[in-house]
Amino acid sequence: MAGSDSVREPGLGPLNERWVLATASELLPGLDRGRASLEFGVEHVVVVAPEVGVVRISRAPGNRPVMERRVELLSELGRAGLPFAVPEPLSEVAVVDGYAVVALSWLPGEPRRTGYDDPAPLRQLLAALRQVDIGVLSSALAPPHGYAGGAQWAELMTQAITRLPPDVRGEARRRLDEALALPAVPPSLVHGDLAGANLHWTPDGKLLGVLDWDWASAWDPAIDAACLGWHGWPAVQAAVDPQTCHRAMVWQRTFGLEWIVAAWLRPPGSPDVIERTAAWLRQGQDQP
Repeated sequence: MAGSDSVREPGLGPLNERWVLATASELLPGLDRGRASLEFGVEHVVVVAPEVGVVRISRAPGNRPVMERRVELLSELGRAGLPFAVPEPLSEVAVVDGYAVVALSWLPGEPRRTGYDDPAPLRQLLAALRQVDIGVLSSALAPPHGYAGGAQWAELMTQAITRLPPDVRGEARRRLDEALALPAVPPSLVHGDLAGANLHWTPDGKLLGVLDWDWASAWDPAIDAACLGWHGWPAVQAAVDPQTCHRAMVWQRTFGLEWIVAAWLRPPGSPDVIERTAAWLRQGQDQP
């Protein structure tokens, strides 16, 4: 854990680089520390060893049950016949100095920049998720809105709006009310963060793998379409039916408000989250 070693990367928080790499080496004997890189998520420090594997280390002690649930989900997804790879557990969840750690398989491919000319891969991805039997996964899934409070989402989002500057509160309230007014739809498997580095592609546009299933849930599939809007709305609009596209746009207009709630739930959070959310609302960055 944290000791006298200097921390070269502030993303490590209370941990230190030597401890992180030593712990990863125990779980991945083939790890070459010279080639390994560190990535920093909200909940994990991740050691990436190309072509060998990755090791996830919880940022906070005592999170073993949560990590075990997420590893169970990856195991079930690996048996679901998906047309792309998901990380495969390479070890049991262990606890080292109080921190939960696990080794997972490394997935090839690279993230793509925003903008898709061909909607077919997105359509196929969303269709594959809808076809998964969520009954088999139920014990391993997070609740809807899990990232931002779960069952308390609406209450916490309302509290978040009161913290915003007066000039953007009305717009924020309108967006939340619009989402709350959406009628319920049959739930299906929702990844919850289909953006950026979580999708790995070949150079010619074939989807190889999907990472980071931490907040996967049984929920409105329009959530995943909304996340794909990060990559370019024209392709998303061509990949889904008009009703799903409308719902996706409504959900996507609430995502920036969730930054505030997520920061509350994971202290210390981001110190400028209120300012960033207000700027997002003023600039209309959510618009397709």
